[in-house]
Amino acid sequence: MAGTSQEVRSLSGRPSEVVTIRVFYPLVSGRIALRTERDWHTDIEPTRISEDGTCFEFEIPFERSWLYFKPVLADRGSVYWSQGNNYLVVTSSRRDREIWPHFFESLGSSKFDRLQVPIEGLPESHFVTVYHPPGYQENSLRHYPVLYMQDGQNLFFPEEAFAGNPWRVDETLTVMDSMNIMRRTIIVGIYPRRRMDEYTMPGYARYGRYIVDVLKPYIDGTYRTMTGPENTAVMGSSLGGVVTFYLAWQYPEIFGMAACMSSTFGWRDDLMERIESEAKREIRIYLDSGWPGDNYEITRGMRDLLLRRGWIAGLDLLYYAFPNAIHNEQNWAMRSHIPFQFFFGR
Repeated sequence: MAGTSQEVRSLSGRPSEVVTIRVFYPLVSGRIALRTERDWHTDIEPTRISEDGTCFEFEIPFERSWLYFKPVLADRGSVYWSQGNNYLVVTSSRRDREIWPHFFESLGSSKFDRLQVPIEGLPESHFVTVYHPPGYQENSLRHYPVLYMQDGQNLFFPEEAFAGNPWRVDETLTVMDSMNIMRRTIIVGIYPRRRMDEYTMPGYARYGRYIVDVLKPYIDGTYRTMTGPENTAVMGSSLGGVVTFYLAWQYPEIFGMAACMSSTFGWRDDLMERIESEAKREIRIYLDSGWPGDNYEITRGMRDLLLRRGWIAGLDLLYYAFPNAIHNEQNWAMRSHIPFQFFFGR
């Protein structure tokens, strides 16, 4: 189904862009159409439907550089609008747009699974919380990138988080989805058993094997994931940033992206020595810290080392320093959207 942006002439004589929009949905009955901000009351019919009836292709001309649109499902005299905010297509990107809407599963039904992987009684297990993006249950055609996050107890629920201040990851992702700036993503929050040991040397080697050999195969076998390193990231703060970096460095074929926030590099780890002496990994890295007293100096040292070893700022390395930001969940939550966009942005 190859489709490319092209330039045509509108009735006014001005050049118009034609952008291909592909809508994927497991339609049982009815038909899929598109409506745009040019006329929210008129259906645009697909120009092509795949043989299996799951992909609906639309060619949309318009004069300006962006357009808001929304799929609708018409069935038995009723019209159902896709849930959530309007979709945005920007012609300057010169890319076709592919979307996986849902019509009946409300945004508020995004779901958390609380699991112990593997089951209790086996020698190594961790509690995890798995966040499903909205529409996960309804649109079974969609597969998702995955972000594995350390300190799972601090991500979602005030009753579990340190000082009652979670990162509110699900709320941040909902806002970013409304802005059309990030792909929907499965989040796996991993609860530590012995945080000080598992997040530092030598304990992080055992912890890493658990994630690679036990947890990730379970997640990939249970959920509709995109499994390659280009769609699998890992993230953490403080000591969690250290073990995050270790995981990506040790297993670049698994984790293609690592976000390390306010990380305590150099304390009970040998990461900088390994970077100096070992081959460059094909991974994208996000580093940040606050100032003062938030591992600012060692984070800058890590950034400079990575630049010397061949990482390119803005391409596969992103670094920020935040004045007056302190070492706590509230500050990490406020800037978590930056690595989210770096890894999974549109």
